[in-house]
Amino acid sequence: MAVIVLVLLLTTLPLSLLGVDDLFHALTFPGRITGAVLIAVALTTLLGAVAALDHWFWHSFPYAGAVALIGAFAAFVTNLFLLVETTKDGDSATFSALFAALTAGSAWAVVAVWRTSVVIPAPKRVAAALIVSSVIAIANFGYQNLYQPYQRETRPLLKLSTGKPDVSQDGKAFAVPVDITFENHGTVGFYVLGTEFHAMAEHVPLSKTDRLREQWRTDAQQWATSQEKNPLSRREIHQPGQLVQAQPWMNPGDWIDPGDEFSVRVVVQLPTDTPYDQVALYASASLARKDRLDLEAPLQFKAYSWKGNSAPAWVKEQEKSGLDTLIYQARVHENNAIDEHTRKPRNVTVYWEFGAHGSSVSSAVAPNGEQSRQLTGEELAEMRSRYGLVDVLAGPVERTLWDIKSRR
Repeated sequence: MAVIVLVLLLTTLPLSLLGVDDLFHALTFPGRITGAVLIAVALTTLLGAVAALDHWFWHSFPYAGAVALIGAFAAFVTNLFLLVETTKDGDSATFSALFAALTAGSAWAVVAVWRTSVVIPAPKRVAAALIVSSVIAIANFGYQNLYQPYQRETRPLLKLSTGKPDVSQDGKAFAVPVDITFENHGTVGFYVLGTEFHAMAEHVPLSKTDRLREQWRTDAQQWATSQEKNPLSRREIHQPGQLVQAQPWMNPGDWIDPGDEFSVRVVVQLPTDTPYDQVALYASASLARKDRLDLEAPLQFKAYSWKGNSAPAWVKEQEKSGLDTLIYQARVHENNAIDEHTRKPRNVTVYWEFGAHGSSVSSAVAPNGEQSRQLTGEELAEMRSRYGLVDVLAGPVERTLWDIKSRR
C-alpha cells in the first residue's frame, strides 16, 4: 500500500508542475489543453492516493478502492505517454528514467488495487469513462506530436519592385529605388531571424550569331555553382553577376504578426558609366513560427567568420571560396512544458553570408555546445519542421541599365 501511495504522489508532482506551466505558457491551443489534462490527471492521482489510504486503513468511503483504481490507471496511461515522449524527443536521461519507473510502478499499482476485490459502482459507466478519457488523451497526444509537426506550412509573402531611377546633378551616378514589402496573410506570426537584400550587376553582351547547344550546356552548368539562374538564351551571353550591394532590411529578432505588413525602401547606386548591362535584385528572410518556439531577446551579434575562433569549422572552410559570414545567436525555448524540461537548452544561430557572387541568410537551432556540428539532411528537415523555420525569397527582379547609360 505504501508503494502505491508513493507512486501516485510522485506522479502527482511532475504532472501538476508540467500542467500548470503548459496551461499558462504553451504557445498553442492544443498545448494549453494538454496542460489542463495534466492538471486533471494530477488531481485524479492525488485523490487516488488519498483513496488508497482509506481503502486500506480508514474504510470510511465504500468506493475508495474504485477511486484508487481510477487514479492508478490514470497515472499509468499518463506516465506511459510521457515516457514515450521523453524517449522520442527528450534529451534528459533523468526524466526518461523517472517516467519509466513511474510507468512500471503505476502498472503494478493497478494490478495491486484490482486484486483487493474493489467494488466498482456501475462498472460499465466507469469503463466507458476511462475509455473516453484515454481516447481524448491519445487524440491530443497524436495531434501534438504527429499531425501538428507535419501540417501544411504557412509562409509570408515577400515582394520586390523598382521605382524610377534618379541621376545625380553632375550626371556621373544614378540611384535605383527598390521597395521591399513583407506581408503575412497566414494565421500564425513569425520571428524574423535574419534578412538580406543584395544587388548583382551583370554583363549581358549580345552574340552576333545564334548560340549553339554546347554553349547552352555551359550556361546550365553554372546553375550548380551560382545563386543566379540565368536563362538559356539564343543571343544573350549571361556572365556571372558581381555583388554591388548587400544589406539587411529588418532588425533580427523582430516579428510579423498575422495580417501585418512591413515595407522598406533601399537604394542601389552605380556610376553612370558602369560597364554592366543589367542589375538583378534579390531579397530573402529567415523566419521561425511563433507557435513552434519562443525566442528570448536579444538576438545579438556573436562573431565574424574572419576574426577569432568563435565561428564553426565549416564556416571557416567557406572562407576559402570567398564567402564571409556574420553570426548572430539567441536562446530559444520549446513551445510546450514537456519538451522545455526534458530537452537540452537550445540556441538559434543565424548566418549572414556574403561574397563576390551574392549574399544569403540562414538559421539553425541546436543544443548549447553543438552549434558547430553540421546536420545531416534528415536531421535538418526534422529541426526545421519542429521549430517552424521558414525561408522566403523574392527575385531576381531584373532591370536593364540601357536607359540610364544612354543619358551620358
